[in-house]
Amino acid sequence: MGAWIPDWSSLREKLAAERTAGRKVVFTNGVFDLLHAGHVRSLQGARSLGDVLVVGLNDDASVRRLKGPKRPIVPLAQRAEVLAALSAVGYVTAFSEDTPAMLIEAVEPDVLAKGADYAGKEVVGADFVTKRGGRVELIPMVAGVSTTDLVSEILTRYRGD
Repeated sequence: MGAWIPDWSSLREKLAAERTAGRKVVFTNGVFDLLHAGHVRSLQGARSLGDVLVVGLNDDASVRRLKGPKRPIVPLAQRAEVLAALSAVGYVTAFSEDTPAMLIEAVEPDVLAKGADYAGKEVVGADFVTKRGGRVELIPMVAGVSTTDLVSEILTRYRGD
C-alpha cells in the first residue's frame, strides 16, 4: 500500500531513502477520476518498470482547466486515497500546474511512464529524464475504457430516472 504525501520536500526525502536502498523510481501522472480497469492496468504496467511508483495527481483546479468545469467528479483527497490503496502505487502527490514538469524535476525519476496514447507526441518531462540517464516508457492502453466513457454510460442509463 502506498502513501499520500502532498508535501514535495517530504516526498523527496522518502525517495532519497528508496534510492539509497537501491530502488529504481518510476513516475506517472494523471487525473485518475472515477478509477477504472484502464487506470489500474496502466499503474501496474508503470510499476513493473521499476521498484517504486510515484503518481502525480492533478489537483482539482488543474483538472477543471484540463477537463472542463464539471470535472473532477471525485475530489483530490478521495482520488489520492484510492490511488494510495493500490498495491502498485508507492507514493501519491499532487500538482497544481497545467503540466507535471515541475513535479517531475522534483521527483527525478529513473523512468517516466505515460499511456501509449502519447506515441508520437511530446511527453512532458521526457527531456529532463533522458538527460539524467533515465528513460521514457509508453504503457499499453485498455481499449474502450475511459472516464469520459463511464460518465456517458452513467448518464445514458440514468437519464430521466
